[in-house]
Amino acid sequence: MNTSFPPTLFAGHHYGVVGLGRNGNAAVAALLAMGASVQAWDDSATSREALPVHPRLKVEPFTTMIGLAGLVLSPGIAHILPTPHPLARMAVAAGVPIVSDAELLFRAVRAAGSRARFAGITGTNGKSTTTVLLAHMLASCGIPVAAGGNLGPAALALPLLPDDGVYVLEMSSYMLERLDRLHFDAACLLNLTPDHLDRHGDMAGYTAAKLHVFDHQHAGDLAVLGATLPDYARLHRFLAATRVRIACVSGADVEQCDYYCTPHALCDRNGVITDLDHVTDLPGTHNRENAAAATAMALHLGMPRTDVKAALVSFSALDHRQKLVGQINGVRFINDSKATNADATARALVCHERLVWIAGGTAKAGGIGELAPLFGHVALALLIGRDAPVLAATLAQHDVPYRIVDTLERAVPQALGAARTLGVDVVILSPACASFDQFSGFEARGARFAALVHDLAHGADGTMTG
Repeated sequence: MNTSFPPTLFAGHHYGVVGLGRNGNAAVAALLAMGASVQAWDDSATSREALPVHPRLKVEPFTTMIGLAGLVLSPGIAHILPTPHPLARMAVAAGVPIVSDAELLFRAVRAAGSRARFAGITGTNGKSTTTVLLAHMLASCGIPVAAGGNLGPAALALPLLPDDGVYVLEMSSYMLERLDRLHFDAACLLNLTPDHLDRHGDMAGYTAAKLHVFDHQHAGDLAVLGATLPDYARLHRFLAATRVRIACVSGADVEQCDYYCTPHALCDRNGVITDLDHVTDLPGTHNRENAAAATAMALHLGMPRTDVKAALVSFSALDHRQKLVGQINGVRFINDSKATNADATARALVCHERLVWIAGGTAKAGGIGELAPLFGHVALALLIGRDAPVLAATLAQHDVPYRIVDTLERAVPQALGAARTLGVDVVILSPACASFDQFSGFEARGARFAALVHDLAHGADGTMTG
């Protein structure tokens, strides 16, 4: 099957695109390739000038939205809270739908005649790993698959799949609140902890946005719920009313769940699916829950049960998510830069008995107080970034040894020295904070950490592996 969408699919349709980042640029290119006309805008002249010259593309400010089939607004641009962007207000006033690029992908796939299925994955933490793992599992057994969305390629950069194909989409709360018709054959909500409350008002608004992943599901579809979700019983009743098949998943030995993990095996209600002793890149209970969720969806989407073990064993962890980036004289350096809040960091700390912890950046609401039950794992904390003093105050209250070192450049060599002195074999960067005070994003922070470990290893009196 041709993986390109028909060039006249959206002929005669006029779309607006605001925000020319990863999603916006992909939307402009895809819509033009499908025959639509596009008006695009970004406040950055550099971003505007990077667009190609095309007869159906206008790059100019919007004076009206009338006539647009839809407005693709960058996920980072608010259309409801805390304050709607002026162009979002203009679109609403003109009756123009504000849509996610994932929504347009779904419409394009159906308009092209493909019955390819869609899997949507969301949650505060773990959604990237689960997305990539599910795509890996499906591909490993020969099912055509394309993965992207909030992670990796933008939704509209994905190819046209055949009827037996599966689109695996990581869905952020920003994307989910801009859906209209998108139907997920398998949808997953892993967990919920406070995040992005400025955009959703409060926890109720954030939860409501996440629940859109189950919109339009019906009998025959699969809805996956993490066992630790707050108010799980209410969510279960809500979904049961739609007659979807519901699967509860857990990374622990919770036998009332449909998919759960013992210390050595991944199980469902029919018994053991596979042992986990040789699965090395999914450490911790949280990653086992990710594996349970991905397995539930993969089996629903046609993966043979007998293929699960090989797929899990061959999976390689994502960068910046508890990724081993080096080992110096027996001290392992783990990059968990994606942990931008305390809940994500908790999932890393619990995996190691004793460690040197590098943390800090721009603290989220609530700081790191909720990590107190895990502070016993911390032999020493090295604090970086703007809010290092805020984290230090919490650690001091709990008698946790710490040093404010300000930068990764100082933290990495000090971490190696401390690990040797304290007899600890793990150094982990798991900041529990956003990165924008010192870096362009968590990826840049993690890459800098890995580079510093590499440089330190080549200047150390030992060897590096990993």
